[in-house]
Amino acid sequence: MDIVKVIAIGIITAVCSIVLKQIKPELAIFAVISGSIIILSLILQSVGGVLEEYKSIINRTGLNAGIFANILKIIGVGYLVEFASDICNDAGIGSVSNKILLAGKILILIMCLPIVQNLLEIILNFIS
Repeated sequence: MDIVKVIAIGIITAVCSIVLKQIKPELAIFAVISGSIIILSLILQSVGGVLEEYKSIINRTGLNAGIFANILKIIGVGYLVEFASDICNDAGIGSVSNKILLAGKILILIMCLPIVQNLLEIILNFIS
């Protein structure tokens, strides 16, 4: 990921949004969404190599791949929820933003259950 590209797209998006707010305020949110999607796609392109490295670590250490995959999903949900919430805030819809954040927190809590169960099993195995 080239951070200079991300910064440039962010600045261009901000300028376009400011200009559009003065001309046609209802179109400004589309500039923000478009710029955000472009930045997100640049970020996702660089994630592939990192995931391969994590797979290598799992194979070398013998960690439970299912638990690790669940942790990555939780992280992904956190980022996506924040992304959607920020777009709603940019559009001036703070109440929807708060509902998205609440839903994301509840989903993360639900997704953590298998990890907590696995951790309890490990603790119980050590005790007995």
